[in-house]
Amino acid sequence: MKKIFIAACFMTGFLSFAQTADTTLDPMIDKDLMTWYHKDFASTNVYGVNTQNAYKYLESKGLKPKKVIVGVLDSGVQVDHPGLINNMWTNVNEVPNNGKDDDGNGYIDDVHGWNFIGGKNGDVYDDNLEVTRVVKKYQSVFEGPNSTTNKANQAKMPEEFAMYMKSKDIYTKKGIEAKQGYETYKRIQGLIPTMIGMLNGQNLTPEAIAAIKPTTQEQAMAASVLGQVAQDPAVKGKSPADVQKFLEGQMKEAVDYYEVQATKQYNLDFDPRAEIVGDNYDDYSEKSYGNNHYADPKGEHGTHVAGIIAGLPQGKEVQYGVGYKVAKIMAVRAVPNGDERDKDVANAIRYAVDNGAKILNMSFGKPVSPGKNVVWEAFKYAQDKGVLLVKAAGNENENVAENVYFPTNYKDVNDAKPFISNMIVVGASTNNNEFLRADFSNYNQKMVNVFAPGEKIYSTVPGNKYAYLQGTSMAAPVVAGAAAVLMAYMPNLTPEQVIESLVKSSNKSSVNAMINSNTNNRFDLISEAGGVIDVKKAAEYAFTNFYKATASAAPAKAKVLKRKTVKKK
Repeated sequence: MKKIFIAACFMTGFLSFAQTADTTLDPMIDKDLMTWYHKDFASTNVYGVNTQNAYKYLESKGLKPKKVIVGVLDSGVQVDHPGLINNMWTNVNEVPNNGKDDDGNGYIDDVHGWNFIGGKNGDVYDDNLEVTRVVKKYQSVFEGPNSTTNKANQAKMPEEFAMYMKSKDIYTKKGIEAKQGYETYKRIQGLIPTMIGMLNGQNLTPEAIAAIKPTTQEQAMAASVLGQVAQDPAVKGKSPADVQKFLEGQMKEAVDYYEVQATKQYNLDFDPRAEIVGDNYDDYSEKSYGNNHYADPKGEHGTHVAGIIAGLPQGKEVQYGVGYKVAKIMAVRAVPNGDERDKDVANAIRYAVDNGAKILNMSFGKPVSPGKNVVWEAFKYAQDKGVLLVKAAGNENENVAENVYFPTNYKDVNDAKPFISNMIVVGASTNNNEFLRADFSNYNQKMVNVFAPGEKIYSTVPGNKYAYLQGTSMAAPVVAGAAAVLMAYMPNLTPEQVIESLVKSSNKSSVNAMINSNTNNRFDLISEAGGVIDVKKAAEYAFTNFYKATASAAPAKAKVLKRKTVKKK
């Protein structure tokens, strides 16, 4: 899942937004933001998830928690991060770094998890998108030099042809945008010295902007960008040196973002897989490949997700995950900087399930899925093993019934219910009651189950650091952490019962969902729950409706058995 950026960038004179981390927030200034998503709505009027009161409630019932393993299927986790190291899962049956598969599970030295996007030659960091892979695979099949053969193939493979046409449309449109973005931001990056010179030593004020009189097209573009920069509170009124530093940071971020798209993600000739991983990618039955490189030092996504689930306070850092008292993180690396591959996702699910994970967090997705059936089989495998799947809804600001976002628990959007019962799909909410739906979050009353905090979320990132990120990628682990709390204190809960508890107990809201639609424009109409999860209320619901009922029924059952035994004698 692509992380969402709120750093402003500039394209052809118009303010736009790229996807990146929030670089404007200072944790030392915005201390309240560090843990806002844990707040109690009833006492603060902020739609947090009421974490601490959930623990207090469960402990007041005399319940003792058992550790719950949460598989983080993501880009990788820094397992020795100070905020995570004490909550990492350890495979006790594996001797570290002895080069042997001690537990016989097919994976050598998998002490904290496994990496399905690596091999003996290193790791895949950047990869192309699934639409790019589909276009490359089927272009010669459906649009080759022989029109008769093309038509025959189209008729023979209608599903593949529909996927190809969808992929081609996205690839063409987004590929052009990526190249234009890369070229434009590179050009603006080169204009930074011109912009600073045009300030003539003055601070960035309306007066300084008004005094600029461009004489060339290049200066006109520079002045336009500078005028928009002047509207940003982070740099408004600042010195030329501060403005230059700000611009250099923003433009580097934008150039890096578009460069990987233009040169790799939408590049038909880019394929790092074969040389690095060394598997037969088309063989979906192949499972024993990869390595035990758990972390992605170039990316922050998976480490951030892990911290939201099970981060622990350390030093001066007060950040903690929703399941910080009960969750253990299993790092299962399957998502590069690009689209995850279906083979890796299916294998990651089976690995996590087979090694004891009870919850799998899946903060990723894509518009097409050639191997969806293999992933769906893995979903069923997880369901049969009693494992909960937590899936991010996606960041396209779309109705997922109209724009399918794989992997999905609906084989057809017209189906009345999902084909599995163990998946909960999560949209992203904010700490702003007026704009409660994060403006990037996908939605749908049937296909999105709940919303959870996903904007301005502070958590662990590589290099022993912390950062604010946002996205449904951040909302899903909030729910995964909540589920871990319920399953730790009430280990007999099924995934279906956990989902029901979270859905039925959510704090509802009917505020405007800020959707460009004449229907379903209320927040309570864009998910099954109609609100934001509340862990304490979910704990109460689960305890009353499932745990307490089960516990009270057990003695009665025992008496019946005893009476039958006596009668038989």
